[in-house]
Amino acid sequence: MSNLAEFRRLIAEIGLLETNNYGKDFLLTWERTVPELQQILFTAEGLKWLYDFNVSARCFDTGFAVSQFRDKSTRTRFSFGFASSLLGLSVQDLDETSSQISHGETVRETANMISFLTDFIGIRDDMFLGAGNAYMREVGAALDDGFENGVLPRRPGIINLQCDVDHPTQAMADLLHLKNFFGSLEALKGKKIAMTWAYSPTYGKPLSVPQGIIGLMTRFGMEVTLAHPEGYTLIPEVTDIAKKNVQTHGGKFNVVHSMEEAFTDADIVYPKSWAPYAIMQQRTELLKQNDREGLKKLEQECLQRNANYKNWECDEEKMKLTNNGEALYMHCLPADISNVSCKEGEVSAGVFEKYRIQTYKEAGFKPYIIAAMMLNYRFKKPGEVLESLYNRNLRRVI
Repeated sequence: MSNLAEFRRLIAEIGLLETNNYGKDFLLTWERTVPELQQILFTAEGLKWLYDFNVSARCFDTGFAVSQFRDKSTRTRFSFGFASSLLGLSVQDLDETSSQISHGETVRETANMISFLTDFIGIRDDMFLGAGNAYMREVGAALDDGFENGVLPRRPGIINLQCDVDHPTQAMADLLHLKNFFGSLEALKGKKIAMTWAYSPTYGKPLSVPQGIIGLMTRFGMEVTLAHPEGYTLIPEVTDIAKKNVQTHGGKFNVVHSMEEAFTDADIVYPKSWAPYAIMQQRTELLKQNDREGLKKLEQECLQRNANYKNWECDEEKMKLTNNGEALYMHCLPADISNVSCKEGEVSAGVFEKYRIQTYKEAGFKPYIIAAMMLNYRFKKPGEVLESLYNRNLRRVI
């Protein structure tokens, strides 16, 4: 958007959507209707417009946004912090090693103790298959209990910053990037996106990124091809969701076992390493048992297995197979990049460098997506909030 008229048209579009985002935790994209997803996308664009034109988007005077990262993070951690600051909230990290959690404090106690002046809790918990999303729901139940019994003045919203099942802030940021790159959501219909496994010299990466992509893009009429070597499957229930989506929303979804087949005539490619579903199940059990020797053995087995598929890399030759050889390369970052002397990585250095700026722009939408999830949770009419922010807090730099 480049002018005020476009901003106002966006607000009008938000007002026409029939949605129910208010007061609902954002845990999985497929738990939301398409209009509800559109409302978050449009709200994110509105917030970005305000920031780009130096208009304050502060709609909170006080309050915390608590982040709980059970795995390493750069982009998502800073995106959550930026989103919170953009709306006027202070960020507080919950460090489990320095809290009473390490002394046996329950989830219910922790959730309530950190929430007296908290509006949102952002959680990344993607290490244990079958546990991350369940943990977020356990926190939600504890917050419900605290609010209903008068312990908490308001019920904080939960934002899934990545779990074992989905990475909704990443997938939604990717969708917004595609909307802007191709011009509209309608323009995505019929576009082929190849979500492919790619070789990496590491193992144990979560399934949530590819699952998030196939679970979301199949709802916008895209032709989604999931490609991976035999045995590198995702959670079966999520694959089933993608299959059902195309029956409702059009488009296509198919699974192939050839990177070349997936890339052929693709408009968008998304090479990403992940561990097989069965391996992640084994890894989860070993982690629960704190079996370090077992984990080391499993890692070596997986690395050896991965080594059989070093040809699964996004390189210049595979990119030539795409639509006119100019498909949009996407990645959630950081990408394992190969070089001339060592052909090991998800993507060749040449391909990554060609699309580096686009991947940075892709990542740049995530703070606004998170902020939009917050705004939609707390306010019933986000379009009117955007309008009032512009009218009340105009501080434009000319």
